[in-house]
Amino acid sequence: MIVLDEQLLGRDLDRLIMQWYRGTVRFITDLRPHTIIKDDGIPELLCQQPQPTFVTINERDFWRKTLANRQYCIVCFSLSDSQVHEISDSLRSLLRRPELRTKAQRMGKVIRITSREVRYYSVGHRRENMIPLV
Repeated sequence: MIVLDEQLLGRDLDRLIMQWYRGTVRFITDLRPHTIIKDDGIPELLCQQPQPTFVTINERDFWRKTLANRQYCIVCFSLSDSQVHEISDSLRSLLRRPELRTKAQRMGKVIRITSREVRYYSVGHRRENMIPLV
């Protein structure tokens, strides 16, 4: 399951991802409708889902601020609002990487993607690892 952050609503990103992703694509607001979901409450909601990969452009509030957890993966894109259209292709490329191809490989990681690199930290390891872009 891919869960998109609420700031990605209304941009057809869910439709673009559904064209290539065989699993479920939802927005975080679908997980607890009609309520305000604060950023610090998102990890708890993710833990209630089956191995979700959460996608956000709000790296400031998630990268290095959220603990990695074996029950989910968080992917933080370092993009501006005007670059959101790049997420689908970048996410697809990321999920094809040998290190992240399966849910089991992704769970427990918080990943940050910039135009130059992919970095992540994982459960029990605050040290960052880098995945070279090719």
